[in-house]
Order: sequence, then structure tokens, then C-alpha cells
Amino acid sequence: MEVIGTIVAVALAAPLVVLTATFAVEVLAGLRTMRGAAVTAGTAPVVIVMPANDEAAVITRTLTLLAAELPDGFRVLVVADNCTDDTAALAEQAGAEMLRRDDPVHRGKGFALAHARDHLAAQANPCAVAIVLDADCTIDRESLTALAAAAQRTPAQASYLMQPERDAAPMVQVSNFAFAIKNLVRQRGLQRLSGRVNLTGTGMAFPWPVFRDAPLATDDIVEDLALGLDLARRGTPPRFAAGATVWSAASSAEGTLKQRTRWEGGFIATSRRHALPAIAAGLRTANPRAIWAGLSLAVPPLTLLLLLDVVGLVALGLLTLVGAAAWPALLLGTLLLLALAALVAAWARVGRPFLSGAAAVRLPLYILWKIPLYLGLVRKRPTDWLRAGR
Repeated sequence: MEVIGTIVAVALAAPLVVLTATFAVEVLAGLRTMRGAAVTAGTAPVVIVMPANDEAAVITRTLTLLAAELPDGFRVLVVADNCTDDTAALAEQAGAEMLRRDDPVHRGKGFALAHARDHLAAQANPCAVAIVLDADCTIDRESLTALAAAAQRTPAQASYLMQPERDAAPMVQVSNFAFAIKNLVRQRGLQRLSGRVNLTGTGMAFPWPVFRDAPLATDDIVEDLALGLDLARRGTPPRFAAGATVWSAASSAEGTLKQRTRWEGGFIATSRRHALPAIAAGLRTANPRAIWAGLSLAVPPLTLLLLLDVVGLVALGLLTLVGAAAWPALLLGTLLLLALAALVAAWARVGRPFLSGAAAVRLPLYILWKIPLYLGLVRKRPTDWLRAGR
């Protein structure tokens, strides 16, 4: 009984140990800031492509703020994609170059980007760099310049963060902090450990040859993540654009839950399809960086990882009571403490603006708040875009 119990405990603990260790190491590796690419004078032509689906509520403000930040040589191309409101008219009034696209069968950001790409390809001198910016995001001049400089030869990804709101609901603050861990801290760690990062949907930049040939026309709800994986396989992995940040307004608690449902459902499905093959490919080629990229992709969203670790520790504790060896539980518990310590260090370094101390103590409640989300994903993965409340 003791031998069987230990075998079961090892089998249960092994994947959680690997995932928790990967998360902790990546967060620790991402605590230190990174140096951005050198910016040279006379930036080559840059097009900011802005896909917009029914964004009348925000498009004028976004374009007005963006116009004040545009460096020389930058222009904006808005794609009003399957809009049923005044997005197109408002974008034109704001002075942006405009494309209208109506195709209810092929919906999603990927098809909008492909439409913009085809429009640019018909021009004699399309651009040197294409930057993708969502219609509800803001970016400053320094970030635009840094992002374009980073994407002269390879795709680049800016930090995509939520605007800090210390008076927001605790669940929103915790979610915004988790967003910063994923899109800033872990991205820096992933860049250091694997030489590449994940694309996050906005604040993405591509050299024109890469944008021209990229497989953009897809209805994948996390098309950015899938695109980054495809580009890495093609030998043009996205890299972190240090010094470039894209901001989005924090949502309500209900809107935050919708955002997380869409992104986490799509991420989990993409991870299940691609993580193990990526790890296997890295092992076949004896490429440690490729192995790490696969391991990173296998790590579930933060709250799901913590929830799985807690459930795993409870199960391992019960196995220990019936005679199994205690070391699998001790190892997982030690790594969970290391991951929590890494999160505390990340909060001290970058997380204070996003998460107050009072809201931080609500993390256990946040995990409980997310359980219905994960139960819903077990029943059905989201297959369409869910617009968050603003």
C-alpha cells in the first residue's frame, strides 16, 4: 500500500511541481528591468493598424490621444470590421485613414488585420513596420518609437497593461496585478530564458516582410498567441520591446470576468494543443530555450495554477495519511511557497500601483471568484469575442 500510494503521489505531484517551478523561476527572472533597442534618427515609415468592431464609444478619444503622440513617419489605418455603429464615420472625422470591412461569416481581429495587410500590400511603399493597436488602448510617443525600433528586423511585443485603479473593486485590482505578472514580469523572464515572448494582441509590431507573409486570417479568439507560436516556428520569434508600454482602461468586475473568460479559455485550449509538442521539439533538438518556451506555455493562468496546487497539496496530504511518502507533498509545498515569494517580490517591484495591500489579502477570495469561470470552461470553451464592460 505504501509503494502504490507513493507512486500515485509522484504521478500527481510531478506535473504540478514542473509547472510551479517554471512559473516561479520565470517570475524571478523577470524582476529585473531590460534595456530597450537603440533608437536611431530618421525612423522608417510605420503604419499603426487599428482593428475596430463597434468601438464608437472610444474610437474618437483613442485617435485624438494617439494623434498627439505620433512621431514623424507614423500614420494610422483603422479597419472598421463588421461594425453596426458609427465607428467608421467617427474614425474619419478624427482624421484617420479608414477601411470598411463587412463579412459576417469571417469575424475576428485576425481577418481585420489580414484585410489591412492586403490593402497595404497593394501600395508601392506600404511601410517598414506595422504596429497593431487595439481601439481601446493608449500609447505614448516614446513607446511608439521604442516599439518601432525593436521591430526593424524581428516581431516585437510591448508590455500590455491595465491602467492602475487603486480604488477599483479588490477583484479588479487582483486581476490587473495578475495581468502585469503575465504581460510584464513573465514576458521579461521568458525573453531571458527562451529568447522570445508571447504576442498579447495589442502593442505588437512586425517588420513589413513578416507582416506581409504572416497567417493572419483566423477566427482563433487568442489569435495573437497562436500567431506568435507560428512566427517562432518560422524562425522569426517575437521579442520583448523594453521601454514600450500599451495601456488599457481597467474594466468593471463583471467586465473583468468576461475578459478573463475569453482569454483564459483560449489560452488553455492553445496550451493543450501546442505546449507538449513544443517541449518535445525542444528535446529532440536539444534546445534548452525551446524547451523552456514550451514549459512556459504549459503554465496555466495564475489563479488556476494556485488553485491546482492547493487541491494537489490536499490530495497529497491524504495520500501521506494512508502511507505514501511525504516528500512529494513537501516538494510541491516548497515550490508553492517559492512561487508566492516570487509574487510578493514582483508586487514590491512593479505591482504596487496595480494592487493595494488591502486588496492583496483578498487573493483567496479572487481564486474562489474564478472557480465558476473554470467550471464553465470545462463545460464549454468560448469560441467568440466577449466585449468587456467599460
